[in-house]
Amino acid sequence: MPKQQTITDRNWYVIHTYSGYEDAVARSLKQRIESLNMEDKIFQVLVPKEKKIKIKGGKRKNVEEKIYPGYVLVEMIVTDDSWYVVRNTPNVTGFVGSGTTPIPVSKEEIDSLKGRMDQEAPQYDISVKEGDAVKIVDGPFKDFDGKVSEIDLERGKIKVFVNMFGRDTPVELDSLQIQKL
Repeated sequence: MPKQQTITDRNWYVIHTYSGYEDAVARSLKQRIESLNMEDKIFQVLVPKEKKIKIKGGKRKNVEEKIYPGYVLVEMIVTDDSWYVVRNTPNVTGFVGSGTTPIPVSKEEIDSLKGRMDQEAPQYDISVKEGDAVKIVDGPFKDFDGKVSEIDLERGKIKVFVNMFGRDTPVELDSLQIQKL
């Protein structure tokens, strides 16, 4: 068990959870904080996530991905009671630290992480120009090579000429479906 600490020892700590249970741990820890009246010692519970753009089924989707799978951040003052509440939450395997003593995360790291979480999903990052040779890496034309003929920056779409049956055929692709050769 950790030593008693003073009220100024409010810090962020990292708890390790079973992978895939981060949101469940955050929910149940918030319920435990409320039901055990620990609001004066445990302040925030955070599952760090960031927005990304993925292609699923040929369509662009905005998804939220966990930055650190298997970990949850908790802002708290470590006392015997608060340590026990967090440590004995279902699916928590322990604090990150040495032995039973949790090690606080620096304010700079937390600020950097929160900044990363607040960012909007990246818009279209198109690194090719007309005439560039590209390889198609996703979709029905995967592994075909082609040449960029048009770029639509607003929609993130690229028109590529692909050689099929001896002739150039225009194919409209998402910018994430190609790779510059």
